[in-house]
Amino acid sequence: MLPRRQEYGMKRSGGARSGSVINFRSAMKLSSGRRSSAVLPSLLTFLVIVASGGLLLMIEKGMLNGMETPSPRSNGRRLDFHRGQAGGRSPDAADLESQILQEIRNRTIKTMCSHKNMPHSVWSLSLLQRKTLLQHVLVNDEHRFLYCYVPKVACSNWKRVLKVLSGALENVDVNIKMDHRSDLVFLSSLKPEEIRYRLKHYFKFMFVREPMERLLSAYRNKFGEIESYQKKYGVEIIKRYRKGRAKDAAITGDDVTFAEFVRYLLDEDVERMNEHWMPIYNLCQPCAVSYDFIGSYEHLESDAEFVLQHVGAPPHVHFPERQTWYKPVTTETIHYYLCSLPQKLLRELLPKYILDFSLFTYPLPNTTAAHCRH
Repeated sequence: MLPRRQEYGMKRSGGARSGSVINFRSAMKLSSGRRSSAVLPSLLTFLVIVASGGLLLMIEKGMLNGMETPSPRSNGRRLDFHRGQAGGRSPDAADLESQILQEIRNRTIKTMCSHKNMPHSVWSLSLLQRKTLLQHVLVNDEHRFLYCYVPKVACSNWKRVLKVLSGALENVDVNIKMDHRSDLVFLSSLKPEEIRYRLKHYFKFMFVREPMERLLSAYRNKFGEIESYQKKYGVEIIKRYRKGRAKDAAITGDDVTFAEFVRYLLDEDVERMNEHWMPIYNLCQPCAVSYDFIGSYEHLESDAEFVLQHVGAPPHVHFPERQTWYKPVTTETIHYYLCSLPQKLLRELLPKYILDFSLFTYPLPNTTAAHCRH
């Protein structure tokens, strides 16, 4: 029997969000002297754009040249984005764009998470939701931070950093196979009172990635390179969705098509998915946890540098460079795979990840017939 389908994974209870992520100055000065409302859209406009899938990316990019750098804050303490050489420098467009994205994400999360059906704390989550979350939050007591890891969003490199900070690894560039469990402390291993204390007092951060890019990265990696995933998931997918193969004992699972993978996802409950393709929302629960910083894969280097500086990491600890064997998911690759899907599958797939698109300000992909012809 196929698993019960659940489109959004949002059976929640609880009140409004009790905290917020890093708050930027609400009034941001423009060199022209215009009011700050010209820099960031009003809440009403903001919600309309989010609902329509535009998500402000075109708006913000047109506003980068005329504004001063906003100052991020958290819990009353100033958190300056200080990147680059000693002595400081003026932020470049990429730095400024990253900070504007932070403000947009903060406002989106605060607004959407204030809905009465969204969770207001870790303890208002269901047992399954809480278990998933706590198993994905890593703890560093020395530097007092919590990191919610998201597979396919540079989490292996972050785990290397945590191991170096704890002394379990000499440096982040050591050429060893990553053990994703050993020498790491997970929030799930702590007692409830210990969890509460760290959620209240520690710096909390996570990193996000464009949903379809992350999904495609998982598909290409797990079904194209990892034999254990081919045997566990690939064989099942082929037997389930490929005609005449239900009882074929010779299936190896190494030739799962993207359309077959998507059909499998549509029949999966988002709360019971494998972590590599489970929506980021369900992994890290940004409505239940007040993250102080949400970095992005698109600004990985600078956002990671900011986090390391903020938590007081030693100067010799840096974020690892991407491995030489890494195969990036390009815009052309995403276009090819999404446009090759039957429109019916695509229309059903996007709602599975709609909270990731909306909360983390990623525009819905353009898959119109006219766009796909090019």
